[in-house]
Amino acid sequence: MIFEKLPTHPTSAELIDTAFSRAARAGRAKSGVEAQRSMLQVAANVCADNLENVVRQWPDFDAIDPFYYELADAIVDVDAVRESLSTVGWASRTAGEIRGEYEHRLSGDPETARKLRKQAFARLADVVEEVAADLERLGDAREELRTLPDIKPDEPTVVVAGFPNVGKSTFVNHVTNARGETASYPFTTTRIGVGHLERDRVRYQLVDTPGLLDRESGKRNAVELQAESALAHLADCVLVFVDASEACGYPLADQLALRDRLEERFSVPVYTVCAKADRSRELDADLYLSVAEDEGIERVVETAVAAIGHEPELPF
Repeated sequence: MIFEKLPTHPTSAELIDTAFSRAARAGRAKSGVEAQRSMLQVAANVCADNLENVVRQWPDFDAIDPFYYELADAIVDVDAVRESLSTVGWASRTAGEIRGEYEHRLSGDPETARKLRKQAFARLADVVEEVAADLERLGDAREELRTLPDIKPDEPTVVVAGFPNVGKSTFVNHVTNARGETASYPFTTTRIGVGHLERDRVRYQLVDTPGLLDRESGKRNAVELQAESALAHLADCVLVFVDASEACGYPLADQLALRDRLEERFSVPVYTVCAKADRSRELDADLYLSVAEDEGIERVVETAVAAIGHEPELPF
């Protein structure tokens, strides 16, 4: 996952302390003007390089998969992160400019050089402190994004939707190795289940979305709606589970209304699955399923796989 390996960002105070501590050690190894010049170079380089590394370590948001872009934007506000990255990049360049400016001025007697070096240190500290809030924002964003579900946008994906207790998780667990593969979206209490199965040497990803797609749009907050948008980029096929017996606790009419909304929302094949078909088949569905009776399981899987129509890339 692209955000998982984002390294820890230094705070402004940590960066200033590191830069000046290393500079002091470098200065002790020399004397006179050379000591002041060495201190300046080390401090400026530590500031410039660390700030540049912060920027380089983040992915290019214009190049990442739309699924991850949408999720990231829902959690941390991508525009704000970009603005902070731009500001930190400016601070890195400015630290380098300060180094270049004062290197040419550090000459003559050691006392004058010491005063100029102290001026340079003060300016370096001001620059780093100016981006303190940006470094904090990026550090917070890193912590949020590292918890995103490990979903691979390049794998063919089946999204399993429907109201609670209609059998989604039971099905996903039955046909995949999904047991225990759950992650929480950091912006909701929703837990998402991810399972995998193979057909003809192709790995398919099944995403169970309890709590995310089972409510009307007006009852969900902005970040949940954006998470749905992210799933719209991810899905290659959607299975909407409906419990015709209403044993799930939700009226059939409400379940079908959700199905209709998802058909409008997703631009991929959407199939109505009559789950718990052993209890009731009073539903005009595309597929009929009963995990308890081992009925229709393979048919549901085959239908989803055929709808996706994924062609594996051959090595020749």
